[in-house]
Amino acid sequence: MSYRLKAISREEHLDFIRSLVSVSHMQIPSWGDVKPDWRAESLGWFDDSGRLVGAGLVLMRPLPKVKRYLAYLPEGPTIDWSAPDVERWLEPMLAYLKERGAFSVKMGPPVVARRWSAEAVKVAIADPRAQRLRDVEATEHEPRAFDIADRLRRMGWQQTEPGREDSFSAGQPRYVFQVSLAGRSLDEVWSGLNQQWRRNVKKAQKAGVKVLQGDYEELPAFYSLYVETAERDRFSPRPLDYFQRMWKVLRAEDPNRMRLYLAHHEGDVLAAATMLTVGGHVWYSYGASTSRKREVQPNNAIQWRMMSDAHELEADIYDFRGITDALSEDNHLLGLLRFKVGSGGQAVEYLGEWDYPLNKVLHKALDFYISRR
Repeated sequence: MSYRLKAISREEHLDFIRSLVSVSHMQIPSWGDVKPDWRAESLGWFDDSGRLVGAGLVLMRPLPKVKRYLAYLPEGPTIDWSAPDVERWLEPMLAYLKERGAFSVKMGPPVVARRWSAEAVKVAIADPRAQRLRDVEATEHEPRAFDIADRLRRMGWQQTEPGREDSFSAGQPRYVFQVSLAGRSLDEVWSGLNQQWRRNVKKAQKAGVKVLQGDYEELPAFYSLYVETAERDRFSPRPLDYFQRMWKVLRAEDPNRMRLYLAHHEGDVLAAATMLTVGGHVWYSYGASTSRKREVQPNNAIQWRMMSDAHELEADIYDFRGITDALSEDNHLLGLLRFKVGSGGQAVEYLGEWDYPLNKVLHKALDFYISRR
């Protein structure tokens, strides 16, 4: 079967997404509005009968001083990755983007390669010989992922490590942590938390921590904590207007697409987080907290409230997003991994991001530009 690819409307794109169980929040039309520095376009794959069978949000950004574009499909496209002829899906995409002026294409196939249970990750962290999660025996393997990777390499795609999302080396986490909610009661989800998590949630409740949903007007309160978190955890914060724009455009598409949660204690906001929802997939997107009053455990409280609300929304997955792959004790992100492991979920490795250089000279120039930033 051959596939025809063309631009589709936002409405067509949204209708297709609604027909699926799970699609990345970075593959919905409104995500292009979150990224004004990129030119966004919705693409559709049509079969021989004219039926829309695949879709993708592509973000286009020009190389400085050159009217050629990096084309990026974060955590996409949304096509049938299990098909034995994945080449027939990707070849028309490459041809279309080349005509649109792309010199390089980056994509992130939403394909799971391996999974590690919470217990397996816990054992790996405690093992001084384990330096990387990727080197530890996985609890589950997805054989088709490795077949897809081989097919991509034969086509000329090059696998890359994730980079910084706010630069040309745009990248999303290859390793994430997820809690399965499908087919489980909330009591079963609660029982899946480790003893420390359950103790901390109860401690927060006893101390009087109240987790409430916030509105647009409370984004500055979230942002104040976010800036403090950025300084403490050594990352560059996004500006406030990024979150304000995110709130407006995502909720304009679907009022339930983005939520804000704030943990209050005796008049103080101690923690805040954003939650995104697309179909049966819920993401903990951005989190922030203060160093004050950590003893009342606001972070556990806010996460349990979000997991409970995700369960009420009948979500299949609660996604904690990125985790570190490095397990050494000197890694400042190891504490965050330990925190997420306490939720009783799974570490999940995706196939990672892949580049296709349509123009090798300009692609090398892009690599040079990135190395100088």
